Amino acid sequence: MYRVTLDDPSDLDTWRTTARALLLADVDPRDVAWQEDGLFGGDVLPPPGDKRLAPVPRAFLDLAAIVLTHSDEQRHAVLYRMLWRLTHGEKGLLALATDDDVAWAYACAKQVNRDAHKMKAFVRFREVTTEDGSVYVAWFEPAHDIVRRVAPFFVRRFTGMRWSLLTPSRTAHWDGTTLTFGPGARREDAPSDDALEDLWRTYYASIFNPARLKVDAMRREMPVKYWKNLPEARLIPELVRDALPRMQAMVEKQATVPRKKITPLQKAADEAPEGSLAELRRQAADCRACDLWKPATQTVFGEGPVDARVVVIGEQPGDQEDLAGKPFVGPAGKLFDQALAEVEVPRDRLYVTNTVKHFKFEPRGKVRLHKRANAEEQAACRRWLAAEIDRIRPKALVCLGAMAAQAVFGASFRLMEERGRWIELPDGRRAMATVHPSYLLRLPDPAEQERAYADFVRDLSLMRDLLV
Repeated sequence: MYRVTLDDPSDLDTWRTTARALLLADVDPRDVAWQEDGLFGGDVLPPPGDKRLAPVPRAFLDLAAIVLTHSDEQRHAVLYRMLWRLTHGEKGLLALATDDDVAWAYACAKQVNRDAHKMKAFVRFREVTTEDGSVYVAWFEPAHDIVRRVAPFFVRRFTGMRWSLLTPSRTAHWDGTTLTFGPGARREDAPSDDALEDLWRTYYASIFNPARLKVDAMRREMPVKYWKNLPEARLIPELVRDALPRMQAMVEKQATVPRKKITPLQKAADEAPEGSLAELRRQAADCRACDLWKPATQTVFGEGPVDARVVVIGEQPGDQEDLAGKPFVGPAGKLFDQALAEVEVPRDRLYVTNTVKHFKFEPRGKVRLHKRANAEEQAACRRWLAAEIDRIRPKALVCLGAMAAQAVFGASFRLMEERGRWIELPDGRRAMATVHPSYLLRLPDPAEQERAYADFVRDLSLMRDLLV
């Protein structure tokens, strides 16, 4: 009988070296007595024979690394027995879930992993001030020797601070660069409180929801044995006791009515200028709310009948619109007119305008390249759009492009997901969004452009019934 003592009973490499030597000497598992400590010393291992060992599945070594951290004193013997069987003809041993050794090993691994999860959840570091700065120290009492397995998790989470994790079996220390391990510690080696814990308890109490309290579930997930190390634990009995009265008070309290969503256009309506549509056009010509007026030729205001049933809103003028002072007269406007003709909607029945009233561009030689107006510029122009809609009082709005759609529906509106359908607005009007015709002109593939144009025509056809 060989008595074997390991320097570190939880370390895979230590156990693996010893187990390999026993296998090479052909020592039967029944002839090995594994000892947790070296009080009586261990025997000298026999010299290795000339046999070659059969390969061992990587899955077994991964499993052994976890099981070795378990507190069961039989773990070394069981693992060696499993190793013996794997190298003596039972290659498929790990697949036998009903085997006693296999079932025991997986049960141990499950318990170790659960213990590691609890350590990650319930460790609380407390600040200790030293001459070299702050060090954060935590005390925890795991059921198994899992510090080596869990410490890298805290390195990743608290990389920028120095900390020490103390347990009865082992300690871990991170200095901001290197992770080291030491022998076990005592509870009194760790601080019992720090300046931040009152703040943490205040936060914990404020987020406690009595309506969601389930005491049994809480005790399963946060067993009472961990409470002594948690600063919030002293609040739990009181919070549990007062949960029912607080929940009843919440039920009896009048329900809070959610505030209605206010779209950018509604918000702009409060700042909309006064006057008729013709007066608005004259006022807008002198608008200096943003800097877009400086390089632009002129303000491009909306046009169409003052009693139009539908207002079509584009994004911003282009080069030709800036020169002509009218919306939708360039290439995108011509494509828009073509689509209107296909759905038999006369343009002169629509009021057509833009979200932004000035042409924004970037000069490239003699060419002025279109540039998208930023959020501030869009917001500055929005009061003119709100005033136009207020004077015309249409039954519906049609938004061409994301800029127009988000002015009407809000920033969360997703054009390609919600296009082509009527949506009721808070003021009772209906609104619909589709792509801007300039989007169709930018598509490089003719087949794709043809499909997209057909979808655009279909979307615009929704206006037809409103004009009858």
